[in-house]
Amino acid sequence: MNTPLSHANSRVKEARKLSRRSVRTERRLFLADGPKAVEGALTVPDCVVEVFATVTAAEQYADLLDAAPQVWLVEDRAMELLSDSVTPAGVVAVCRFLDVTLDEVLATSPQLVTVCADVRDPGNAGTVIRTSDAAGAGAVVLAGHSVDPYNPKTVRASVGSLFHLPVILADDPAAAVQALQAAGLTVLAADGAGEVDLFDAELAPATAWLFGNEAWGLPDELAALADHRVSIPIHGCAESLNLATAAAICLYASARAHR
Repeated sequence: MNTPLSHANSRVKEARKLSRRSVRTERRLFLADGPKAVEGALTVPDCVVEVFATVTAAEQYADLLDAAPQVWLVEDRAMELLSDSVTPAGVVAVCRFLDVTLDEVLATSPQLVTVCADVRDPGNAGTVIRTSDAAGAGAVVLAGHSVDPYNPKTVRASVGSLFHLPVILADDPAAAVQALQAAGLTVLAADGAGEVDLFDAELAPATAWLFGNEAWGLPDELAALADHRVSIPIHGCAESLNLATAAAICLYASARAHR
């Protein structure tokens, strides 16, 4: 191990710049904050470039850090600059982008896929990735003007799941829907005004769930491309469900049907 680096160290400063999307895109690197994220990153070959850890965290997560290609001890103040968390866990990894295309995923014949169109909130995106992983989905597609999956808040909210399943970026949501259908998946649009009640739906063996923006949902022209629009029944007085909750209900309905 090395002498702890200060917040003024050039290596710390360069890693800190990865909090900006423009720098991440240019360097094709991002930060994974926390032991679960770092553990997940270390399971992906050649993903982790280096790890920064406080002295305390290096002792606490010694077994984890043994698998890292390079570990730098840092002072607590330096970790505060690197971590997006209010209370840093003390370990942050610099990781390479996880490049995967929709065609590559479809070649594996996934039975459950999550598609998010124009989802802007990084916490929601990370939670949907985590939920998709838990439900056994084969991939998550972030389509249109969705949040960067390598946003620190998205990575942290995924709690390591970003490294467990493919997360695909698709510029054109409509093209993504059509590609999924061409591959044999039934695309279901989660829509509060949908004509099919989720609890009455016969869910196909191969399904892609389509979710829209947190505030305005799915555009009509995109929802119209789906095979069916499915609504989640609301029995109380709530106006609607938030994105992450709706995604969890729909994905687990499919997971239950598949099993």
